[in-house]
Amino acid sequence: MWNQWRTDAYNGMTAETVDIKGYNGETINAYYARSLVPGNHPGVVLINHAPGWDEFYRETTRRFAEHGYNAICPNIFYRAGHGTPEEVVAAQRAAGGVKDETVVGDIEGGAKFLKSQPNSNGKVGVFGTCSGGRHGFLVACKSKEFAALVECWGGGVIQPETTPAQPVSPNTLTKDLSCPMLGLFGNDDQRPSPDNVNQHEEELKAAGKNYEFHRYDGAGHGFFYYHAPAYRQQQCMDGWEKIFTFFGKNLA
Repeated sequence: MWNQWRTDAYNGMTAETVDIKGYNGETINAYYARSLVPGNHPGVVLINHAPGWDEFYRETTRRFAEHGYNAICPNIFYRAGHGTPEEVVAAQRAAGGVKDETVVGDIEGGAKFLKSQPNSNGKVGVFGTCSGGRHGFLVACKSKEFAALVECWGGGVIQPETTPAQPVSPNTLTKDLSCPMLGLFGNDDQRPSPDNVNQHEEELKAAGKNYEFHRYDGAGHGFFYYHAPAYRQQQCMDGWEKIFTFFGKNLA
């Protein structure tokens, strides 16, 4: 839970960039934060959003480690080359966007990396926001590596038009969702819109999946992003409480 550390409790982490095996066995880089608290720890793989493999995602990776997780954020834009997040995103868009198949392989590689660590408890969740939320749902439908999914305002889970890089609308794979899911959404968002979220929930319900959705009035797209005008403090912090409760229940 948020802000529940005792003042006499030990806490610590290491955080660094590492190499992991991603899609098709290719070596990519990732940001890894490991809890130093004694004992075995669950893992979380983070999938960055459309603005890139950026500082917000490095900070969020460390936030999970602060709360007792081994957390890793693979650089899913690795194949577009290196530079600032903005430069890499521009190169990735010019190449037609990141491919779903490489994202699935890279995120599975992150899960296998975490499970191989000597202080792993063997359980790994996946977390993503915006396009990363879409990717998170896609990965949890195509992979059996994950014990829990947190999808935050997954733009494009319901995708009217497919592309060569994104050849399937993830909601069509709902029957294959392999783990419990938490969804967080803003009612002022348009990607996904409230109607999209309704359809998403109806399909999960029809498939008999274990899920919980929370929807926030007064919040739009990206309401966790404290560095942007979309930030909504109250809704954001309630969302983090729900994330830690959900992962605590499913990954402990």
